[in-house]
Amino acid sequence: MANQPFKARTSEELIALQSAVATAVLAVIIVMTLYFGRDIVIPIALAILLSFVLAPLVGLLQRTRVPRAIAVVSVVVLAFALLFAIGSLLASQLTQLASELPRYQSTISEKIQLFRDTTAGRGTLERASGMLKDLSKELDKPKDAGSALGANTIVNPKAPLTPVPVEVRQPDPGALESLQALISPLLHPLATTGIIIIFVIFILLQREDLRNRLIRLAGSHDLQRTTAALDDAARRLSRLFLIQLLLNGAFGVVIGAGLWFIGVPSAILWGILAAVLRFVPYIGAAIAAAFPLALAVAVDPTWSMLLWTLGLFLIVEPIVGHVIEPMVYGHSTGLSPVAVVASATFWTALWGPIGLVLATPLTVCLVVLGRHVERLAFLDVMFGDRPALSPPEIFYQRMLAGDPTEASDKAEEFLKERSLSSYYDEVALKGLQLAQADADRGALDQERLTKIRDAAIEFANNLSDQDDRPAPKVRSTSDAEATSAVESVAEDAPNANLPIVSKEDLPSEWQSECPILCMGGRSLIDEAAAIMLAQLSSAHGLAARVEGPEALTTSNIFRLQTDGVSIVCLVYLDGTGPAHMRYAVRRLRRKLPKAAIILCCWLKDIDQAELERLREAAKADLIASNLGEAIKLAIEATGLNVDSLKTKHDELSATTAA
Repeated sequence: MANQPFKARTSEELIALQSAVATAVLAVIIVMTLYFGRDIVIPIALAILLSFVLAPLVGLLQRTRVPRAIAVVSVVVLAFALLFAIGSLLASQLTQLASELPRYQSTISEKIQLFRDTTAGRGTLERASGMLKDLSKELDKPKDAGSALGANTIVNPKAPLTPVPVEVRQPDPGALESLQALISPLLHPLATTGIIIIFVIFILLQREDLRNRLIRLAGSHDLQRTTAALDDAARRLSRLFLIQLLLNGAFGVVIGAGLWFIGVPSAILWGILAAVLRFVPYIGAAIAAAFPLALAVAVDPTWSMLLWTLGLFLIVEPIVGHVIEPMVYGHSTGLSPVAVVASATFWTALWGPIGLVLATPLTVCLVVLGRHVERLAFLDVMFGDRPALSPPEIFYQRMLAGDPTEASDKAEEFLKERSLSSYYDEVALKGLQLAQADADRGALDQERLTKIRDAAIEFANNLSDQDDRPAPKVRSTSDAEATSAVESVAEDAPNANLPIVSKEDLPSEWQSECPILCMGGRSLIDEAAAIMLAQLSSAHGLAARVEGPEALTTSNIFRLQTDGVSIVCLVYLDGTGPAHMRYAVRRLRRKLPKAAIILCCWLKDIDQAELERLREAAKADLIASNLGEAIKLAIEATGLNVDSLKTKHDELSATTAA
């Protein structure tokens, strides 16, 4: 019987190992299929991406009562006619450029010579180069070359004769061979184009059927939710790719027009190239700029054309990338920077240059699928720009690592859009609940608990200058972690609009230096939560101080400094029984008979009825389930009316603003 847990554990490990091996084998098969089947897979991938671009146009025609089949065929024919026209224009521009290249050779030679003439230290470098060349010639001479000079040499009569050149000429090809030589290079591109056209038409015609098959493959048990999610994903991808195509096309038009105005030859060619290469992340615009810059050097005897061309790219690319793109479809495509680089490397290794262009759109498709299909969630974790951990998990990890500075920085980003009490309730408090869960199962030793408490002290001090007013409804943060935290908090907490109490508003018995005492109930994590409560209370004008759980012991309770204390907030996160709470409240009653005791019982998944039972069992005056509610109870305990304070505060703010 004793070996059963070991056998069960071994069996589970074996199953996990088999699953990992199966996943690895499947990944290798998929990669090999993508590589060896690229002649088929690339047209399918292009067709899928084109279908996302063309789907809104098809939908637009359908809304005007055009039959679906006619709408699909019309849009596809129009799109490929435009592509063929651009291809023909590209070919003519390339031919013209190739015919003009020999004219630019003299300009390049003159500039190279001018550069050599103006290079510092030219004489020394040239002398050193000449010396090395002479030395190389001496080393390459035969050993008897020097003695042969001036000596009577005898010509070898058996010396080899000079070979006679022979020219072999093929007969003129016939008409059939000439036609075959002309058509052969075109067969593969035409076949690929035909496959793409067929797939685009069928994908647009069978969109709903393909969606249903994807739902079946995903194996979702919630049919309605999955259908709505995939429809939303398809709409978002269509909008993203269409806008990206229009934006990059406009970028190419601006670049082409600017180069034409500057005088760079084949400006249309470089504009088209700029539009295509801008799909390549990070380096696409730089690659597109390299060609016209090199041509500007070759064409213009001076350097003015080069400087104008460089200025054109340095002005247009930042405006499009950092001003227009964020306004049109957000700050990013939803991919992490590492994922963009990794996907570009992966798809380029598989499919070459076409993979480099398709890397970002394909990876965006995978990430969107990962966000909406449960079985593919790992794709979102691997490639998406959203944090892999939830905001409470990130906060807990920062406290565990002793890094409160980074946590404070992310919190300040969050406070641009939400209130301080919302952050404490929805992020920090839930993060401490995760820590308490680890402590309950024995995963945290005393050293780690102390580190979390000390980090919480520094974190609260870093936010000591923050007030708890509702943030303006403006989406101003661009930090990924802060954005994730904001999205997890749909709106500010109900108690986020509590008034800031001034000392003059308080009754005389409440005007002491620290009228509120926040105490950790049982553990250091309770003390960390009490620290946050004290900071939030101070932000609302009620000064507070903190004591640890050791102050509640029988030997320490009577040495506790309680001068001016009117409220005691007893904080619990560990889910301990009511007995400990009752004895703690009893000791506090003896020490502070006139103070109000608020039991701050911040447990996961506890309802209001259970909270009330805990309050009655512990004999506390009040009970709160979160920090914001505790602050509200503290303000009401002073005898002040919260609503009247709000009205007074709003009127004062309006007067100050006027």
